[in-house]
Amino acid sequence: MGMSLPSERAHHRMAPMAEINVTPFVDVMLVLLIIFMVTAPLLASGVPVELPESRAGALDQDQEPTQISIGANGQIYIDDIAVTDIELEPRFQAIAAAQSGPEGPQIFLRGDRTLDYGRVMLVMGELNRAGLNRVSLVTGPVEEDE
Repeated sequence: MGMSLPSERAHHRMAPMAEINVTPFVDVMLVLLIIFMVTAPLLASGVPVELPESRAGALDQDQEPTQISIGANGQIYIDDIAVTDIELEPRFQAIAAAQSGPEGPQIFLRGDRTLDYGRVMLVMGELNRAGLNRVSLVTGPVEEDE
């Protein structure tokens, strides 16, 4: 009863394995792809607003503007935080008090295209009353038919 062990000579004759097993790599990549596909829509935070279209170009900006959004239902948001009509004046006063620069803070006003004009003017009137005069109305790009 003898047991044969591989000799050193047989060990040297075996060629090294030249293939890389890519199955675990592909599995990890597919899992990461699924994670990114699920989380990407969640990263686009903000109030869902259907913006009107305009041919105007984008503005250059040196600081982060304050975003004011008015949803289709008329709800007003300041940087994604819902506020009531009564809270507008103190919030705008606080923004004006934290001015950075002689021109004051930049305000981006986004209003849904289905809104009543009076609702947008209410917000613009409160902005003007607080001394916030650098207001930009945000629009979407024009979709041209080819």
